[in-house]
Amino acid sequence: MQAPSVGGVMLPRGNGQAVRLSRGASLTDFAEKINANPASLVAVMMNLGEMVTATQSVSDETLRLLADEMNYVLEIVSPEEEDRELLESFDIEFGEDEGGEEALVSRPPVVTVMGHVDHGKTRLLDAIRKTNVVAGEAGGITQHIGAYQVSSEVNGEDRKITFIDTPGHEAFTAMRARGAKSTDIAILVVAANDGVMPQTIEALNHAKAADVPIVVAVNKIDVEGADPTKVRGQLTEFGLVAEEYGGDTMFVDISAKQGLNIEALLEAVVLTADASLDLRANPEQDAQGIAIESHLDRGRGAVSTVLVQRGTLRIGDTMVVGDAYGRVRAMLDDNGQNVQEAGPSTPVLVLGLTNVPGAGDNFLVVDEDRTARQIAEKRAARERNANFARKGVRFSLENLDEALKAGLVQELNLIIKGDASGSVEALESSLLQLDVGEEVDIRVLHRGVGAVTESDINLATGSDAIVIGFNVRAAGRAEQMAEREGVDVRYYSVIYQAIEEIEAALKGMLKPEYEEVELGTAEIREIFRSSKLGNIAGVLVRSGEVKRNTKARLLRDGKVIAESLNISGLRRFKDDVTEIREGFEGGINLGNFNDIKIDDVIATYEMREKPRG
Repeated sequence: MQAPSVGGVMLPRGNGQAVRLSRGASLTDFAEKINANPASLVAVMMNLGEMVTATQSVSDETLRLLADEMNYVLEIVSPEEEDRELLESFDIEFGEDEGGEEALVSRPPVVTVMGHVDHGKTRLLDAIRKTNVVAGEAGGITQHIGAYQVSSEVNGEDRKITFIDTPGHEAFTAMRARGAKSTDIAILVVAANDGVMPQTIEALNHAKAADVPIVVAVNKIDVEGADPTKVRGQLTEFGLVAEEYGGDTMFVDISAKQGLNIEALLEAVVLTADASLDLRANPEQDAQGIAIESHLDRGRGAVSTVLVQRGTLRIGDTMVVGDAYGRVRAMLDDNGQNVQEAGPSTPVLVLGLTNVPGAGDNFLVVDEDRTARQIAEKRAARERNANFARKGVRFSLENLDEALKAGLVQELNLIIKGDASGSVEALESSLLQLDVGEEVDIRVLHRGVGAVTESDINLATGSDAIVIGFNVRAAGRAEQMAEREGVDVRYYSVIYQAIEEIEAALKGMLKPEYEEVELGTAEIREIFRSSKLGNIAGVLVRSGEVKRNTKARLLRDGKVIAESLNISGLRRFKDDVTEIREGFEGGINLGNFNDIKIDDVIATYEMREKPRG
C-alpha cells in the first residue's frame, strides 16, 4: 500500500507508529506530530468525504479515520493522564506526601454516608451536626454535596471526624462514586424495617470499588417492624459480616430521629479507622486536595467547598482548582466562621476564585499567580476543545418524536444550567446513561453554574438544543430571547422529573396536559413589617400583571429561592386590589412566607390546560 499523496506530495506513512493526541485535537495538532503540512491533511480528509478545517477541533472518530488512512495507530490521551503530564511540566507532583515518615502526622478520618433513598442518611447527618437539612430540599432529597467536621470523645480522647455529605437519590451516582474516592471510611445506612434495597447494594459496590472500610448504621430501630438481625443476615450475603458473627465489620443500631446511639456510631468510625487505616499526612507542604462542591454566590463570587488532603491551606495562598484559579481571600469553616488555615482532612469554603470549578476537581497550591493562571488556562482550553469536538437542530421535547420519525434529528442536544456544579454533573451523567435505543443520541453541548443567560440561548439557537435549568431561571432578557428564537427552556427543581420527561420525550410518550404561563414579574423595592400579616413586599411590577390568588416563585440573583408560593394579598396604597399592572407599584403578601429581600423578584404564573397535539 502506497502512502497517501496530495498534489504530488507524498505524505509520511505511519507503518503502525503510535500518535498520541488529546481529545478534541485539530488536524494541525496531528500534522505537528507527524511533521506534515496541515493543509495536506485537510486534502486527505476531503478525499475521505469529510470537510474539516486545519484548526477545527474534531471528534475521536474523525482522527481515527485519518490515522487509519495514513497507517498510524491513534492513542487518545485521557484527561487524567494529560493533567498529570501538564503538572509534571510545571514540576508539580500531585497526590504524594513530601518528606519521609517523620514528616507525617495523624489526621482525622474522612467519612461518606451512603445508602438507599429514604433510609435516613440526611436525618443521620442532621442528628450528627444538629441542624435541619431536609426542610430546604426539594422533594426531601439531598440535592447538594457538602462537608463538615465533628468531634467525638473516644477512650477519653477528643477525636475529630470529617463528613462528606453526598446526595441521596440514585441519579447522583457519579457524585457519590467521587465522594467514595476522597473517602477513608463509608457509613452504610440501612433501615431496620426495610432491609437491603437496590441502592444499598449500589452504595456498597461504590465503597468496595474505592477499597474503603465500611461501618453499617442500622437505622430506624424505633420503627414498627424493625429487624436489625435480618439486616445483618442480608449483608452477610454481600461480604459484610458483623463482628458478633465472627466478621470484621462494625454494625451499630441507631435511631437518627431520636438521636439514639449516635456517639456509638462515631466511636465505631474512629475505632475502624485506627484498626485498619494509617491516616497520616504532611501538614507542612503546599496544600492539595479536592473540591467537593462549588457555586456562584451573589456578592461573594465563585465559592468552593474544598477538602484539604495534605499540606495546610492558608489565607493568601495561590490555588488552582480544575480550570479555576485565584488567591484565597477568605476561608470559612462549616459553621460559617472565618479561619486562617486548614490542615489535612479539614473542609473549608474558599473565596477568591476566578470562576466556578467542577465538583471533584483537584486543587493544589502553587508559588506564583502566573503558574496558576497557565495551568488553569491550559485545562480550560483542553475542556473547550473536547466540547467543540462533541458538537453535534432547534426542537422542543413535544415535537421531538415527530422530528425523529421524519429523520430530521438523530441526536438530542442539551444545555444544562444549575445552581451547583455537583447537581449539574449528576444530571448530565444520568441523562447520558438513558437507554433510548439506537435511533437517537443525547449530547450535552454545554453545562454550567448560574442562571440561564443570553449566551446559552444563542448556543441553543445555533445548535437546536433544549435548555434545562435545574433550580435556576433565565436571567435578564434571556427569557424573551428564548421565546423569540423558539428555544425550549425547561425548569426543574427535582432531578428525576427532568430525567423522566426527557426519557418520555425520546420514547415519544410526552403528552403534556398543562403548561405554565408566566403572568408577570415584580421587583421588591422595599419591605414592610406587619405584626398581623408578616413581611409585605413593596414592589414595582416590571412585566405583565400580578394577580391575587395566583402561584408565584421567588428569584434571588436568577436562582429559585422558593416555589409554589401564593399571592394571598395585593394592595395599591391602602386599597385591596385583584391585580396590579406593569409599571405600577403596590404591596404583595406571600402568606406565611417571609424570607424576602430587597431586589428579589416575584414571578407569578398559572397552569393552563394545553391542547394535545
